Amino acid sequence: MPAAGVGSRVGAAMPKQYIRVNGLSVIEHTLKKLSLCDDIEKTIVALSPEDEHFINLSTVSGYSIHIVEGGAERSDSVLSALEYLKTIANDNDWVLVHDAARPCVPVDDINRIITTLKKHEVGGILGLPVRDTMKRVAKSKKQYEIKSTVDRENMWHALTPQMFRVGTLYNALNECKDKQLNVTDEASAIEQVGLNPVMVEGNACNIKITQPDDLQLAAFYLGQQEINS
Repeated sequence: MPAAGVGSRVGAAMPKQYIRVNGLSVIEHTLKKLSLCDDIEKTIVALSPEDEHFINLSTVSGYSIHIVEGGAERSDSVLSALEYLKTIANDNDWVLVHDAARPCVPVDDINRIITTLKKHEVGGILGLPVRDTMKRVAKSKKQYEIKSTVDRENMWHALTPQMFRVGTLYNALNECKDKQLNVTDEASAIEQVGLNPVMVEGNACNIKITQPDDLQLAAFYLGQQEINS
């Protein structure tokens, strides 16, 4: 779980993963979801060296967690976690990478991606088909001008968790780092080395908290999930 970012777009006085929603911090909700999956043996959390919040969370002592030092980029944090994981796991074992700022992921979705991909050669990610008309724009002064309409057929939103074998993901991220290739998520690193991850359809409630309004939506989804659990 990469959790070394500051989430400045939320505009809070602390990193977004520590903002409280429905009685718990965002990251505590996320850790709780992962803890409810029987196939997950341990959660590795990559934190900023300056992090002063995680140690004060009241619920984390109940989970099987190992802390590693995160980096400046998401891929740096994931690599740091994988370097530790390689000391306790085999290269052929599976690893899930999940955003700390996605607390609303349904446990059923996590179980589904594991069940769907556990015999696959490459792995894959949770995603959602694009339903809206997509526009490609260019910034002009202080406005965004539409340049073209993008065909939405076969277009998907990438979500997390993303599931790959430990050795495959570790090697892919290192190769991309050595070649200075752009890595936006784990799947993009896998794609860069010539492999084709699978897309597993997830739930629209699996939002990533990036803007202030997302906190209200997350509170709603978490409340509904609590009622239905």
